[in-house]
Amino acid sequence: FADSLLGRWKRFPVPLWSSLFQALHNSCCRKKSTTPKKILPNVAFCDESTKESGNAVDKLFSSEQQASILHVLNTASNKELEAFKLLRGRKSINIVEHREKFGPFQNLESLMNVPLFQYKTTIQVCNSILCPETGGKKRKSQENRLLKKLIKPEVRRERLKAVNSILSIVFGTRRIAWAHLDRKLAVLDWQQNECCQLMKGTYLSSVYLEEISSVISKMPKADFYILEKTGLSIQNSSLFPVLLHLHIMEAMLYVSLNKTFAQDGQHQVLSMNRNAVGKHFELMVGDSRTSGKELVKQFLSESVLKGEPRVFFPSDKIVHYRQMFASTEKHRIEELYDSLLQAIAFYELAVFDTEP
Repeated sequence: FADSLLGRWKRFPVPLWSSLFQALHNSCCRKKSTTPKKILPNVAFCDESTKESGNAVDKLFSSEQQASILHVLNTASNKELEAFKLLRGRKSINIVEHREKFGPFQNLESLMNVPLFQYKTTIQVCNSILCPETGGKKRKSQENRLLKKLIKPEVRRERLKAVNSILSIVFGTRRIAWAHLDRKLAVLDWQQNECCQLMKGTYLSSVYLEEISSVISKMPKADFYILEKTGLSIQNSSLFPVLLHLHIMEAMLYVSLNKTFAQDGQHQVLSMNRNAVGKHFELMVGDSRTSGKELVKQFLSESVLKGEPRVFFPSDKIVHYRQMFASTEKHRIEELYDSLLQAIAFYELAVFDTEP
């Protein structure tokens, strides 16, 4: 996640950092009764071709606020100006170039002489300088953007932070595997089920219902059910039968596991980006994801050898899990490996990284 705004300012030269901080502190960090409100331009003022609009900019801010804004505009470098979201890119360059050519800004109205700065933009920039977005808000915004790319549909961060256990589910053309982990990354259940009849014939709905119902009856309950979302392209016509199968599986699992959705409207089933998990464990080679078999084997060994392993396999189940893993080595049962890796990645990316 990006550095906080405070961290960015700390990289300024000491005299500039001190003066800028003091100016902004004096303007923003007052008692509630005197804190400057965010200025919103009145529609009547938005005729940017009139001289009155320029004069109106200065009238919207107190003399102290004007001084703070002008201090930043006249002393900050291009990089320092870019610390403000609204001044990134060409706007910060234009400010520096205008300042070098015509000298310091004498009033806020003169900012409208800079290319890309019209009346409404000028007011927004002045507000952002007075009350810059805090590092915490930036971090939260970036976390939300990452979560949107990582999991679908969107869920509130509060629900993710409150999770006690998840069931990670990965399915292919022949089998379905799942891993049940609590928030301490203890493996409560981990197994697979063969589903060899699903892609035979004409994708009979009754066959899917029988197979999936049988599998779900063996699955433990959890706060969230995480399904793997593959990145297979629909442009490749040869993959259409596989894509059709995966979409049917996904839809049936969504319906079967979201048992309370009709009552509370809360999603319990989420889809997680397969490549995001691969990147988290450095399993990506270009756009392709390599096998997670060796990594899972390492986690199994570390659970026995290390005092604080990344993943904890209960002592009464470790022998069973190691035997199960050994039985799959010849056939490389990727669904089994991937279900465990997906569960770990979900906690580390979506739960732990969103905690304060």
